[in-house]
Amino acid sequence: MNQIIECVPNFSEGRDESVINKISDAISSTEGVYLLNVDSGKATNRTVMTFVGEPKDVILAAFNAAKVASELIDMSKHSGEHPRFGAMDVCPLIPVSNITFDELIPYARKLAEMISEKLDIPIYLYEKAAQKKERENLANVRSGEYEGLEEKIKKENWEPDYGLKFNKKTGASAVGVRDFLIAYNINLNTKSTRLANAIAFDVREKGRIKRKGHPVIGDIVYDKSGNPETIPGSLKHVKAIGWYIEEFGIAQISMNLTNIDKTPIHIVFDEVCEKAHLRGAKVTGSELVGLIPLKSILDAGKYFLKKQNRSVGIPESDIIDIAVESLGLNQVKNFSPKKNIIEYYLDDIEKIQKLSELSLNNFSDEVLRESPAPGGGSVSSCVGALGFSLAGMVANLSCNTRGWEKDVNKFSEIADEVNTIREDLLKLVDDDANAFSSIMSAYKLPNSNEKEKKYKSDEINKATIYAAEVPLNIMKKSFEGYKFIRILSKDGNQNSISDAGVACLCVHTAIHGAYLNVMINIKDLDNSKGIGKEAKNILSQSEKEKENIIKFIQGKI
Repeated sequence: MNQIIECVPNFSEGRDESVINKISDAISSTEGVYLLNVDSGKATNRTVMTFVGEPKDVILAAFNAAKVASELIDMSKHSGEHPRFGAMDVCPLIPVSNITFDELIPYARKLAEMISEKLDIPIYLYEKAAQKKERENLANVRSGEYEGLEEKIKKENWEPDYGLKFNKKTGASAVGVRDFLIAYNINLNTKSTRLANAIAFDVREKGRIKRKGHPVIGDIVYDKSGNPETIPGSLKHVKAIGWYIEEFGIAQISMNLTNIDKTPIHIVFDEVCEKAHLRGAKVTGSELVGLIPLKSILDAGKYFLKKQNRSVGIPESDIIDIAVESLGLNQVKNFSPKKNIIEYYLDDIEKIQKLSELSLNNFSDEVLRESPAPGGGSVSSCVGALGFSLAGMVANLSCNTRGWEKDVNKFSEIADEVNTIREDLLKLVDDDANAFSSIMSAYKLPNSNEKEKKYKSDEINKATIYAAEVPLNIMKKSFEGYKFIRILSKDGNQNSISDAGVACLCVHTAIHGAYLNVMINIKDLDNSKGIGKEAKNILSQSEKEKENIIKFIQGKI
């Protein structure tokens, strides 16, 4: 799957629409990125833009936006309520899917280098990209703001990470890598802002100011340095405040979840429910502001399924439905997976049509046509996925049978495992068809001279090896499932033992079919990297597994 990151640059202009539009155009016109939101504030004189895409495309879009901002914004004439020290004031990069912080940090450094060298703007790295401890906190980096920047740059410990000269017009920029932030509101059955604030203080990391006697009007307790002491709230990585929303006629707890891996949305929701109950209030639902990564909503759905003692090995769409209903995300405005889940949003706007998402009839039609792809590899992967759908069905029936309640966790875990393999095989349906397309593209490369001929030959070889590796992956993934089918045959719901048998046969068919595709792709290769030997070994083991499982099942029916 593609690596997806989010970028949320802040620009020191919130009043001149022509400037804002030109900056946003610089982002949206960059190929491969999608501008999700533009949020301007007149009082702050600041605009926040949010866009997503693959890392190389995102940093190019961020550079393009920085270039336009440097041309149109004069910081020597800027005023506004929000702290700032540059035209493109801050530019955080945020991992969304299939990329780690360590993998993202080099992109932040590359962006910082590009802006500094090509636009003559001093750059500080902050948060996870920071190269000095004192620069992790953005407030430290931006202290003194634009007005103090010229002198700050001269200080030995505050030299920029890139670029050393003060730029009077643009100021400086901070480029960083940070966690994905979710803006999330929880609704209460009250109109009391005071009650909502009390609950917010109960849960937020910062907590509330410590007082003597009365918790609201009592004297503030100070530490030895003269700073107010605080009573921490119950949730790390949560910022929260209570307010009344006239549009909805309810009070809300408005939150920023700054580390959704350590404090996920479902834990926040349950904790607020508990604290509200202790104060005589009730949570009636919640509201997501903006987008959420797919993993976060799936983790929430699985969390609530486990609380209900139900299997988590069910289709992705069902898990999302459980999360939406459990969190009450439809109470005040509609939650749409295609609009609110980042990965779904991108697929929708890119108009991606996957083979695995076609109807059975349309997929069959696509295979039938006089084109070589999708072919035997894609069909093998599809058959394997159907086999694991059956295996998951047996596991889920074993979860939901009266008298088997004590085994729910065991069979739920199996259902989840085989569902993961099923989803991997569905992706390989498309990968196999795309691999063949790569070979065809390689064959179309020019070969008018020796250099072009060698390049073309190398590309054909690489594409052919990849076209053999995809069905090999189908074999490997499919083989992983035998251990679960063995357990289901012996310990699962015996009324469905024949379904376990069909699952086994489908898995072996997928492996044998993929094997044929491996071998035909490597037959003319001088260097197949041992792919053929590995494929033969998996097929041999599959024959044994299939014979043993089917023999056992036939003895039971």
